[in-house]
Amino acid sequence: MKEKLPFSKQMAYALGQLGWSLLSGIIGTYLIFYYIPTEKSGIMVAIPQIAFFGFLTIIGMITMLGRFFDAVTDPWIATLSDRCRSKKGRRITYMRRAAVPFAVLTVLVFWNPINGESIFNAIFLSVSLLLFYLFFTMYVTPYMALLSELGHTPQERLNLSTYISVTWFLGFALASQAPSLWNIFVDMGLNKQNSIRLTFIVFAAIGLIFLLIPVFTIDEKRYCESVPSDIKMIESIKATFRNREFTIFVMSDLVYWVAITVFQNALLYYITVLLDRPEEMLGILFILLGVGSFIFYAPVNLLAKKFGKKRLLIFAFVMFIVAYTYSIFLGKLPFSPTLQAYILVIIASIPMAIFGILPNVVIADIAEYDGIMTGTRREGMFFGTRTFVSKIGQMISMLILSALLLLRQNGNNEIGIRLTAVFAAVFCVIGLILLLMYNEDKILNGLADQD
Repeated sequence: MKEKLPFSKQMAYALGQLGWSLLSGIIGTYLIFYYIPTEKSGIMVAIPQIAFFGFLTIIGMITMLGRFFDAVTDPWIATLSDRCRSKKGRRITYMRRAAVPFAVLTVLVFWNPINGESIFNAIFLSVSLLLFYLFFTMYVTPYMALLSELGHTPQERLNLSTYISVTWFLGFALASQAPSLWNIFVDMGLNKQNSIRLTFIVFAAIGLIFLLIPVFTIDEKRYCESVPSDIKMIESIKATFRNREFTIFVMSDLVYWVAITVFQNALLYYITVLLDRPEEMLGILFILLGVGSFIFYAPVNLLAKKFGKKRLLIFAFVMFIVAYTYSIFLGKLPFSPTLQAYILVIIASIPMAIFGILPNVVIADIAEYDGIMTGTRREGMFFGTRTFVSKIGQMISMLILSALLLLRQNGNNEIGIRLTAVFAAVFCVIGLILLLMYNEDKILNGLADQD
């Protein structure tokens, strides 16, 4: 067995998550808000605001195409990473190549070549978004595969997953501060578009620094059981889905990602339209959500050891259903809109902590179990396939979200905004039902037999 990863290297690994969480948080939080601007936002319309067949919007089709491309490249990158024989390691090699273009393209997604509404802006967005997702995948899929390889026991993997959950929230919380920074630039005399772009340049530079920390500080050959796979991509995908527990779990995960992506992208609309609060409140809520989740990280870690990961994930689904149902009535409740927002954060912080930690550990356990049973180490493909499925869920969510937000040709449609919470709650119910079929005992007993 390779050396145990020291705590300093565990922190270095976790900081890479902060980098890609910050960059993906920018795209995930502000892409729809930027390209379907509300009247209050002051953002110039950049692409045509039209819908085909009543629900296929241009931004919806672009984001759906981006997510589909992102999804299909996951198993490809996972296979290349699994088969890589580089002296630097099969994961670090791809992370190093992806870091700089990943950061640059985060900014270019918001860089319209033509002022005003134009189909050429839509074409430029399509190309830049596709390239963003390519380099996102080149970094994230190998990064997540390292979780299974750097952690040599279920407890080590649980600890690593806890640390990267903390840095994921830190990255996303930092991304949520963008409105505060771009409004400073607006006060300095810049227009709204340039203020947003300058903000994202600053954040992309910060994100790049964190992306490079694990690349230059972790010796993959020293700490990882890294045996290149000779299985071709299609064969590896088929072998992955032959694992029943993995298939059931990722189907539940797919539905979860539909729900959470709809909710996260609609949150800024909840704040500015349903609650009539300023954009800057998003940053406050994300900080509170992060702090609330941090409080529950240690209990989640301990409770997962005692009761199992499946039970906690079931509880988290129930809590999300409560949170989304509550969101339907935001702005209609008989107390302060600000208090309504804070209550939402309190309800959501517990399931966010659970889902922030445990799914990656479940996938790592399944990948370890499969490697023991088959004799083939394909951690990259398990995480790549999980990411592929999650992005299909995100693709579906963006299509649903953009259609709901443009039911009446603008982003201020209150009914459409409330329906996003309805859809999120329904999808969580479906995810809960699927999770109940997952056999956690089979995986954990198989791992215990090898100790």
